[in-house]
Amino acid sequence: MIKRILVGLGTSSTAESVTRHAIDIAKPHSAELVGLAVTDPLRLEWTGPRPMGVGVTAASSDLVRHRVERAAADIQAASELFATRCRDADVSHRVTEETGDPFEIAADLVRYHDMCVFGLHGLFEHDVVPEPRDALERLVSQGVRPILAVAEQYRPIRRVLVAYSGSLESAKTFKHFVHSGLYADVPVRIVHFGDDAQAASRRLEKAAAFFMAHGRSVETDHAGGSADRDLLPYANEWNADLIVAGNSAKNLLLRRVFGETALRLLRESHLPLYLAQ
Repeated sequence: MIKRILVGLGTSSTAESVTRHAIDIAKPHSAELVGLAVTDPLRLEWTGPRPMGVGVTAASSDLVRHRVERAAADIQAASELFATRCRDADVSHRVTEETGDPFEIAADLVRYHDMCVFGLHGLFEHDVVPEPRDALERLVSQGVRPILAVAEQYRPIRRVLVAYSGSLESAKTFKHFVHSGLYADVPVRIVHFGDDAQAASRRLEKAAAFFMAHGRSVETDHAGGSADRDLLPYANEWNADLIVAGNSAKNLLLRRVFGETALRLLRESHLPLYLAQ
């Protein structure tokens, strides 16, 4: 059951997509959306090593002030967009503005929410300072999940691809997806990569049986090849709108399951990504 969803408003450029995806989830579940806007003073104030001097200090102060003003304006724009879209959709909502380390704040708040919706590439820095390349990985590693990570451009979820490796972590993720009731009426395909056809058939049959036991019809496919090389091309060819990818956070960060595909999913994918483990 989903009743409270944490929505990372991120930048004003990503707020539209994040908000619309969150509304799509909230409406059928009658869930409340909590928009999270975070200001990190330490990152905004860091201007790098610099020589001492009155002129340098003044210029640095001006830069910091400009950054803070830009961040405040971007947060306001994202918050207003979020509130407007929620009101128009008649979805219960509120905004919480926090100051501090965004990863610690998100890790604390996720304890009191059923799931999170964040942008794949725009999380906290409001287009003011460069986003850490591993920002989404850091969220996952700190226990912020389940996460629906979405691209900057909104796309409705009409086809879901479940990448099942046969691992316990992978099974936990698709089980969490099924139990959540997300996108209950959309087509789902479970794909298994690898050269062992018998193992693939056995795993796919059992995974499909779990979905069907919960009233979800699915199709399955043994794609051969390897997930680290073929998952994203496969998803694109099948016209998937969401990839359900299972990993432990540790394995994800160490690239032990999907290899470089994990980084493409987290940093470069234009497809929404569901992470639960």
